[in-house]
Amino acid sequence: MATFEDFMKLDIRVGEIIDAQPFEKARKPSYKLWVDFGSEIGVKKSSAQIMECYELEDLKGKQVLGVVNFPPRQIADFLSEVLVLGVYGEQGVVLIQPEQKVKNGDKLG
Repeated sequence: MATFEDFMKLDIRVGEIIDAQPFEKARKPSYKLWVDFGSEIGVKKSSAQIMECYELEDLKGKQVLGVVNFPPRQIADFLSEVLVLGVYGEQGVVLIQPEQKVKNGDKLG
């Protein structure tokens, strides 16, 4: 069982998607995302299997939550640097977003 201390090791921040592209080389249908986590962390890349619920043109400008302190993961020819968080719903993966606009880089607390 995970402890509260385990949870506190995760660095979960708010970032804004600044670019999204199809990820044709991924095994499962995915997008490549570039997410701006503010001046402290900067722009990080992520591979996201969210095609069932999101069109490319709808992603830019969307704020999301992401784990920024996992080690990078090589997926095909793309280095995914953060884990963008989502919920596995019946319709596919739904991104977790703040209810209101907040500053990029703000930490989940």
